[in-house]
Amino acid sequence: MSVELPSQVDVPGIWRRLACFLYEGVLLFGVVMIAGYLYSALTQQRNALEGRHGLMAFLFLVLTVYFVWFWSHGGQTVAMKAWHVRVLRTDGQPLSQGQALARSLLAWIWFLPATATAWLAGLHSLGAITALLVVGVLTYAALARLHPRRQFLHDALCGTQLVTWRPVRRRREAAV
Repeated sequence: MSVELPSQVDVPGIWRRLACFLYEGVLLFGVVMIAGYLYSALTQQRNALEGRHGLMAFLFLVLTVYFVWFWSHGGQTVAMKAWHVRVLRTDGQPLSQGQALARSLLAWIWFLPATATAWLAGLHSLGAITALLVVGVLTYAALARLHPRRQFLHDALCGTQLVTWRPVRRRREAAV
């Protein structure tokens, strides 16, 4: 399936992409809650600390499947549709499942420096970890300004790009 791009694609601004990122987090809250409930029901988990590594692995798998499926089937998650953002290969073609998987795995770069810093510093305070994550995400987003096309590092590494994608409006047919 070929996607026809205009000669000059419009790259969504950083703040719009961050708003989409935030909205995605709100939507994923529901996905994670349902997946966590399913995991705890299937494993008969009675204590939150019991089997938590298995739960984390299961949630990682669920989130990976979520993104790979949406990105390889239309290039947009629900949040991306709401904010008119689409992910495509740099040549304008849709992502394959392999590219979507690579992008999903490399997108964890958003969080790794902050979580590694919190772990190395021995931080356990929710406020300190949240502050580190916010600073890390904003720093990572700001680094997109260094890329010639304003793309994020994981997109540059995967050969993908975020573009503005407005739905085509259909003209109303005149009544006969």
